[in-house]
Amino acid sequence: MGVFVAGGMICQNPGMKNPGSRATAFLLLALATLFWAGNWVLGRALRDDFEPAALNFWRWLIAVLALAPFAVPRLREQLGVIRRSAGLLLALSFLGVALFQWMIYQGLKTTTAVNAVLINSSAPAFMLLWSWAIERERGTRTQVAGMLISLAGILVIMARGDGANLLRLEFHSGDAIILLAMAVWGLYSVLLKRRPPELDGIAFLFVISLAGTALILPGFALEAWHSPPRWPGPAGVAAVIYVGLAASVAAFICWNRGVAIVGANAAGFTLHLLPAFGTLLAIAFLGESFHPYHAAGIATILAGVAVATRTPKGAARTD
Repeated sequence: MGVFVAGGMICQNPGMKNPGSRATAFLLLALATLFWAGNWVLGRALRDDFEPAALNFWRWLIAVLALAPFAVPRLREQLGVIRRSAGLLLALSFLGVALFQWMIYQGLKTTTAVNAVLINSSAPAFMLLWSWAIERERGTRTQVAGMLISLAGILVIMARGDGANLLRLEFHSGDAIILLAMAVWGLYSVLLKRRPPELDGIAFLFVISLAGTALILPGFALEAWHSPPRWPGPAGVAAVIYVGLAASVAAFICWNRGVAIVGANAAGFTLHLLPAFGTLLAIAFLGESFHPYHAAGIATILAGVAVATRTPKGAARTD
């Protein structure tokens, strides 16, 4: 069984033939959201050190260099399928690597991390919408119920235990950008199911990372022309390495593998874990205090994920 190791975590190769169990799939999806939670926190922290296109460029360049030793030897025997699927691969590169990630970093420049992770909870709804529009696939009642339960948990955290706080939320232009980014991510996740199954998982991620980096380059150059890049300190360099290896390589491998097993609709509900992980990371690395409403909100989010992703009685399993 093929594996890929990055950031200290072991993730199954998305190109494996055996589908694996639902439990394994949701574990991989949870790991992906954990890695991405760190990316959101760092994206906000690095807003004064990197412009959005610059951070996105260096992130994916690191990912390409990390993947190259594993992927390049496999490309020769898979060039045929890459050529046949060039249009789809280019679309996935643009949506998942170039556009989505740039929108996240751009949005985090003008909105808070708290607002951003709340808006992130809209991603499953966009996945349901795109699944219906493209695949004519409808969400189940349990998926809708799980989404609503998880949204309630996120609101508990946002309100800090006091409902009146919701009335005092301030939304910025970055909120709209991140909301649009969630629609982009939903489309990427639905189109991901059309990835040619014979294309090796590591090679697939390398191809979309390489193409995405090339698509980012013009925006990076234009951005650097108007605002010369600033050299980050050691902490900034370490942060970029993290988003390049953990949030890009390991997270995408885990996410792509999980989506391939359970589908975009079910996978989308695990994104509700991101606000929970983000809260814990903020407490651990930013020195924020832990309050009872954090515990209540995280417990509610996890309950919603459990409801949305459980296998109905009598339903066929994939393991």
